[in-house]
Amino acid sequence: MRIAATCAVLASLAVSACGFTPMYAEPAVGSSLRRIAVTTQDDRLGYRLREQLEDVLAWDRGATPLYRLTTEVQQNRRSLGRRIDDTATRYELTVKATWTLTPAAGGMPVSGTETVTTTYATADQPYAAIAAQQDGEERAAAELARLIRLDLMQALSNP
Repeated sequence: MRIAATCAVLASLAVSACGFTPMYAEPAVGSSLRRIAVTTQDDRLGYRLREQLEDVLAWDRGATPLYRLTTEVQQNRRSLGRRIDDTATRYELTVKATWTLTPAAGGMPVSGTETVTTTYATADQPYAAIAAQQDGEERAAAELARLIRLDLMQALSNP
């Protein structure tokens, strides 16, 4: 037991001595993320993505934005399974988001693209089918927001 504790202490000292700094430890990155104003297209999926991005970035509505994030979302729905009556049983939803981060004070914008694929089952009842599709869109928007946040953290940590 003592050997394991000693090894853990030595390993933590070695990591701290090498100059390793976690991305989350950068105070400038965290405060910069909170000051990114998000703009998306004016449709249901764009709205969901904007809401998810504002949540994962912890947007500070009271502060002046340092950056403007614009996104463009494209979705493609493809049926996966078929019943005997040739109706789909599952759908695959692929959502591609192209984003651009522009400094408010001027400067070179940074851009990127993320793609997410989710699946959902269909139902015989119309309302249940709509709810399943909307749930798939919500899951895709949440995953896109998470991936875009990681991209933004990387972009802001590399000046």
